[in-house]
This record gives sequence, C-alpha cells and structure tokens, in this order.
Amino acid sequence: MMEWTSYADAWLGRAIYEHGLGLLLLVAFVSSIAQFRALLSSTGLLPIPAYLKATKFWARPSIFGARYSDAIFLTVAWIGAGLAALTATGLTARLPWWAHTAVWAAMWLLYLSIVNVGQRWYGFMWEMIICEATFVGIFVGPASTTPSTLVVWMLIWLLIRIELGAGLIKLRGDSCWRDLTCLDFHHETQPMPGPLSWHFHHLPKPLHRMETAANHVVQLVVPFLLTAPQPVRTWAALAIALTQAWLVLSGNFAWVNFLTIVLALSLVDASVFGVSAPSMTAPDPAAQGVVIAVAAVVLVLSWWPLRNLLSKRQRMNARYNPLLICSSYGAFGSIGRVRREVVIEGTADRSLSASSQWLEYEFYGKPGDVRRRPPQVAPYHLRLGWMLWFAALSPAYRIGWFERLLARLLHGDPALLRMVRVNPFPDGPPAYVRVRLYDYRFTTRAERRQSGAWWHRDLVGTVNDPRRLREPPVRT
Repeated sequence: MMEWTSYADAWLGRAIYEHGLGLLLLVAFVSSIAQFRALLSSTGLLPIPAYLKATKFWARPSIFGARYSDAIFLTVAWIGAGLAALTATGLTARLPWWAHTAVWAAMWLLYLSIVNVGQRWYGFMWEMIICEATFVGIFVGPASTTPSTLVVWMLIWLLIRIELGAGLIKLRGDSCWRDLTCLDFHHETQPMPGPLSWHFHHLPKPLHRMETAANHVVQLVVPFLLTAPQPVRTWAALAIALTQAWLVLSGNFAWVNFLTIVLALSLVDASVFGVSAPSMTAPDPAAQGVVIAVAAVVLVLSWWPLRNLLSKRQRMNARYNPLLICSSYGAFGSIGRVRREVVIEGTADRSLSASSQWLEYEFYGKPGDVRRRPPQVAPYHLRLGWMLWFAALSPAYRIGWFERLLARLLHGDPALLRMVRVNPFPDGPPAYVRVRLYDYRFTTRAERRQSGAWWHRDLVGTVNDPRRLREPPVRT
C-alpha cells in the first residue's frame, strides 16, 4: 500500500532505474570521450575555450567555468564513466544513503558540465532528459531503504512531459500527424535510419495509419493513466515501454527511446505480478527532509513546462533554467517529405578539370553508399552524423562548424578522420573538397531485388564549390 512518505512496492522500479540509467550514462560519457577531440577540444570544430570566453558562467554553469583544459575535460568524462559503470553493475545501490546520493550528484554535475559546454553537439532532447533523470536519481535512495513516494511522482511528471509533450507538438504541428500519413515518410526521412527502417517504410499504408493512431493514444491518453492507482499505472507504463521498443526497432534516436523505456519500467509495481518487496528500512530522516525540499522546488519549477504544454505556441524542447530541471520535451512536430543529404567529396588533382576524379567521404551512421544497409547505432549517439543531417536541411544549421569541417578534411586532421567511416584519401589529404546535395529515397522492393541497393539518390545541386587549403595546418 502506498503511503505518503514511502512506497515499498516501488523497489523493482527503483532497481530498473538504477541499472538502466547507469548503463545509459555510461554510454553518454563514453560517447563524449570518443568524439571529444574532433568536436569540442581546443582544436575541435566548436572549441570549448572559445565558447567559455563568450558565455557567462551562470548562463551555462559548468565545472569548466573555473578552469578548462582538454585533459580536464577527459578526466571529468572518465570519472563520470567510472561512476556510471559502478551504478550500472549495482554497486552504487549498496552504499549508505549519503554515499549513494553523492555518487548520483557527481554524475549529474559531471554530465551537466559537459552538456552546458557542448553547444550544437549536445543540443538534443535526450541530453536534456538524461540530465533531468540523473538529477532525480540523486534522491532515489539505496536498495536498503524504502523508495520515496515523492520521487516516484517526480518520475511520473518527467515521463508525462516527455510523452504528452511529444504528442501535443505533433497535433499542433504537421498536418500529416492529424491525417495519419506521417509514417508514409518518416521512416525514410528520419535523421538516422536503422537496419529495419527500409522494411518499416514498406509496410502497407493502412498499417502506417494504425501505427500513427496508436502513437497518438499512447502519447496523448496513456500518460494520464500514470497518475491512476495500481495496477492501472503499471499497465500504462508497460504500454509506453512497448511503444518505445517499437521505435528502437524502426530507427536510431540515440538513447532517448531506451531512456524512456527505463523511466516507464521504473513505475512498474512489483506487487502487480505477485512479487513481494524485500526487507527494507525506512529512509533516514535527513534524506526524507531533502526529498521533501527538492519536491517543493520541482513543484515550483513545473509552472513553466506546464504552461508550455497548455500553450497553442508550444515549444518543442525548451530549457527554463541552466540546471536542466523541469524542461519541456517533444519530438518531430514536423516531418520531412524528402530526404536531403550533404555529400562531401575530395580530389587529389592539383589542377581542376572536367576529368578530375572526385571521391566521397562517408560518415558513420549517415547514408552515403546506396548499397550500404543503414546500421544499428542507438543507444550510442553519433553527434557529427546527426548534425550533417541537419546541415542538409538549411544553411543555418551549418553556421560555425561546417566550414571548419571542410578545412579539417583538407588538413587531414587525424581526430576528425577517426570519425569518418570511409576516408578516400588514406595516404594524404585531398587538394580540393566540395559539397554536393542529393535527394535520397529508399529503393522499392523491385529495385532492391534488381540492384541490391537500399537507397536511390539524385543529385540536386552544389552546396560548396571546390575549395583548397588556405589555412595553416591545424595542430592536433
């Protein structure tokens, strides 16, 4: 039975939350380590030192505001990865409440510090969600104590904002969500298709209508059932988790679907399945006091996302404070009907002519070679691949980093080339690079049988004319 201060049957959800979120935090920290040199280091595409000089500390609070170096960044990320690994294995849950709280607070502070200097590379909703989920994790308590009812309600409110925000932005956005035709395009035009996306795209159109309608029910109706007593809450949470699993199969959206599954399963009541709670002690009075105080703060901060949910001018993803607590979330308020891709090419010819041979770079996770099947990437996040998808949508998304990307390719920057799946110039950088724009579409079943290709593409035009190296070599 649920009491005001504690909720014993939430022990299973708490265990899922700790292990699941710990694992996803490990992925997040490791992806930061692997992509740091090319994207954010002192010689990266968007260097952190320059950003810190142009940004006030309280606008984007971060450990790096006090002191920054590339070595400090990597130290922060490795410490975070280590703590996340301990949490994923369950070791953190065995600690006393104060030590458990300290570990979660450290993970939150470390990853928030990275996100707040991550600029475009960290401007995605799943970065915001994982920060807020980790903040809530500070107060879940170790496995030896009874979970707090107030923390359970913080998780319910977070999941409602994720699901309801996504559902409302769809209804208020693209008309294809209202006439149930969005999935005729979405599997093909989504930022990073997965191995099964071709098959999802070719499902019968009536099934696409059913998918879209079911999505509306899960995002617009089911979230309210999370506030109902058990067992209704558990079945609502399982419905959300099942829908998110479907999204995992149909595309690569970093860890957002996995994280939403973890949040949903954290609300499962073990007693619904006839499983008794293990022996636990009451939370420490000091810990209870902290949770009550934090719940009061969350209640006050909830005014802004609640107002956004009710607004006809709803913002899709919005942060209201630099600590990323109680943000607004949403996804795919509009759907592209055509898939555009920027393709970067280089040539070794020092003198350009009509016979110059241009060779293509290919980036991880991004469509390039039409015969290459889209890969499984999630829950890992390929930040450069995602931004290259945005770069094809509008020149505004290329400001500040795209020209540097081309320059780094002309320099043969080793850090950047490690993020390139196919480097057509292994023996040295090209003399010129250029950027062309293509329309990509999935092949039909007949085309696939005939050619073996997953994609068909048509040249649209040129984004950047050929350019050669004019800058001094980049030190790495």
